[in-house]
Parts: sequence; C-alpha cells; structure tokens
Amino acid sequence: VSETRPDQATMDSLMFAMRACKRVKSNAIVLAQGSEVVGVGAGQMSRIESVRIALRKAGDRVQGSVLASDAFFPFRDGIDAAARHGVAAVIQPGGSVRDEEVKAAANEHGMAMIFTGRRVFRH
Repeated sequence: VSETRPDQATMDSLMFAMRACKRVKSNAIVLAQGSEVVGVGAGQMSRIESVRIALRKAGDRVQGSVLASDAFFPFRDGIDAAARHGVAAVIQPGGSVRDEEVKAAANEHGMAMIFTGRRVFRH
C-alpha cells in the first residue's frame, strides 16, 4: 500500500515475521532480519508500547529489520518510532480509520508497507 515496494528478500522477511507474529499474544510486534526474530513486544495495552519494547529488545539488530503487527496501527506513532530506529518495512492487517495517516507515515519515511487484510490478534 506504500509507494516503496519491497524486494523479494524483504518480502520473504516480512512473511517470516508475520508467521512468527501469529504465535505471539495480544498487541504483538515482531521485528525480524531474514528468518531470524530480533525483537518482540507484546501484552501491552498500547500498540506503541509493544513497538518500543520490540525496538529495545532488538538493540543494534533493529537497523534494516522488518516489522510485523498482529492488528492494525491505530495511529502513525508506531511507524514513526520504527522508522527512527531503521526499520525498513512493515506488514500489518490494515483496517484502521486512520489507515491513510499510517500509510502516509510509511511513505514519508520511505518504508515499504504491506496490508494483509487479516488480523492475527490473540488473547
């Protein structure tokens, strides 16, 4: 849904991250590089807090990683935070009333963004 399109390696990494994200509970954020999970944030009341935890856990490995989210981003703040730390691409279900703002954030940061159209949120 973004102006930037992921290359095949990035797409493979996004698909891996989403498969891992399906197995994490509530407000799951997974950061991956290739087929390696480098950061996970979950179980928070706020999606941005899950993003912050995943970024902190990834440490130096966050640069160039991809991000998967189990549900839509209700605000652009999660995308902005990920971009500041060097996340290259995002995969998420979409479906927020603010999807246009979230896509605009990805475009402003030159990030690829994929909408799956399907939530994988678990409690």
